[in-house]
Amino acid sequence: MTIRLHDTLSGEIRPLEPLEAGHVGIYSCGPTVYGPTHIGNFRSFLFADLLVRYLRYRGLTVTWVMNITDIDDKIIKGAAATGTSIDELTNRWLDVFLADAAAVRMTLPDVLPRATEHIDEMVGLIEKLLERGHAYRTDDGSIFFRISSWPAYGTLARLDPEQMRVGERVEADEYGKDDVRDFVLWKGPKPGEPSWETAIGPGRPGWHIECSAMSIRHLGAPFDIHTGGVDLIFPHHEDEIAQSEAATGKPFVRTWLHCAHLQMSGAKMAKSAGNVARVSDLLEAGIGARALRYALISVHYRAGLNYTPDSIVAAAAAVDRLDALVAALAAYRENRPDDPELPAALEAARSAFEAALDDDLNISAGLGALFDLVRELNRRIDARSLSTADAGRASDWLRATDRVLGVLPDESDALEAELQALLDERIAARTARDWAASDRLRGELAARGISVEDTRDGQRWRRLVEAGHG
Repeated sequence: MTIRLHDTLSGEIRPLEPLEAGHVGIYSCGPTVYGPTHIGNFRSFLFADLLVRYLRYRGLTVTWVMNITDIDDKIIKGAAATGTSIDELTNRWLDVFLADAAAVRMTLPDVLPRATEHIDEMVGLIEKLLERGHAYRTDDGSIFFRISSWPAYGTLARLDPEQMRVGERVEADEYGKDDVRDFVLWKGPKPGEPSWETAIGPGRPGWHIECSAMSIRHLGAPFDIHTGGVDLIFPHHEDEIAQSEAATGKPFVRTWLHCAHLQMSGAKMAKSAGNVARVSDLLEAGIGARALRYALISVHYRAGLNYTPDSIVAAAAAVDRLDALVAALAAYRENRPDDPELPAALEAARSAFEAALDDDLNISAGLGALFDLVRELNRRIDARSLSTADAGRASDWLRATDRVLGVLPDESDALEAELQALLDERIAARTARDWAASDRLRGELAARGISVEDTRDGQRWRRLVEAGHG
C-alpha cells in the first residue's frame, strides 16, 4: 500500500509516511460558529472526511481533530447585533453545524476543541515567541508576530514576504504595529469585548494562534496532515507555520492538503453576491442528503467544483443507481452454482478503486471504477448468472466500499410500520391478481418516497433519492 498525497508546501505528490507507524494525525480548520456554515465550507470538511474514511478503510488508525472557533471579531459583532451572549450565539450555531454535518454523513472528528477552552495553550505559545524575539507588544496591550524575524515566511503561499498582507481577518486587526506585514497574536482588552486575565496580560487571542495551540495540544508537533480550503493558505496557514515553528523550534506539519473552491453556477459563493447555499436550506428544499454528499465529494479535491441544478440532479441519479443495485442484490434469488468469474471481477474493481484513491485521493477515478462494476453486476443480474450467495458477496463489496463513500442507504433503514403495511398489502393484491389495487398502492408508496419494482425475485422497494430544484 502506497498512498500518495499532494503537499502544498513542497508542491510535490509524496508517499504518506506517518510519523508513528500505522497512525495518522490530521488537523482540519473547522467552522467559525457565528452563523450557518455553507456548502463551500462543507466541501472542505467532506474532503477531509473522505480522507479520514479512506485511511481507516486502508487499515490505518486516524486521530482527526477539527477546531471550533468560538471567539473572534465576527462572533463578537454577531452577538452584539442579535442581543445575545457570545456563549448563546456560538452554542446555537455549533449545534446547527453538527446537525448539518450528521445530515451529510460527515464522520464526527475524534476531537472538536473549542478555542475558548485552550487559552492557556495559546498564552504558552505566545510567551515562547516573546522570549525568542519573534513577537512584540504594542501600547494597547496587543502582541504581534514579527514577520522580519522569520525569513521562511511566505514559503507555503509562494509569496514575496515583502509584499503587503491581504485577507479579511488581517484587515480587521485595528491595532498599531511595527510593520504592516505583522499579524496579531493577542488583542489587548477593549470595552464591550470578552477578555481573559493571563500571564501575558488581559485580552483575547487572535485567530491564527488558535489553530497552532489546538493542533499541537491534541496532535503534538510535528503532526502528519493539515487540511483546509485554498483560501486559508494565506494568511492563516502561513501564519500558523511561522508562529508554531518559531515557538517550538520544530517542524509543524508534514503534509498540507488544500481543497479548491466551490462555485455556485460558475460564480464564487459569497454572501455579498447572495448565492450562499446552506445544507439545512437545501435539505428543506427537497434535495436528498445523500445526493448532496455525493455532489460535494465526487470531484477531486484540488479541482474546482461547480454546484449547479444539473450537478445535483446528476448526483441524485448516481445515488439512485447505487440504491437500485443494492435493492436488486438484496431481493435476488437464484438456486444455481456460484459464478466462477465474479471473484475476479470484484477484486479487479477493488484494486482499481484503491489505486485511484491511493493516487492523491482521486475520487473521480474511484467512482469510475465503482460504476464500471455497477454496470457489470446489473448485466449479471439480468442474465441470472449469479447465485444467491454471489449476490450477497457483491452486496458485501458495495458495503465495504461505502465505508469510504458514505452514500448507500443505511442497512438499518427500516420502514415505518404504515409503509410496511402498504407494501404487504400490495403483495397481497398482486397475489390476488387485483391489478387496480396494486397500481393504486404503488402510487401511494411513490407519494411517500418509496419506489416499487416487480421482478422475478418478487417485489423490490427502495427510497427515492430527491434531487430537488436549483
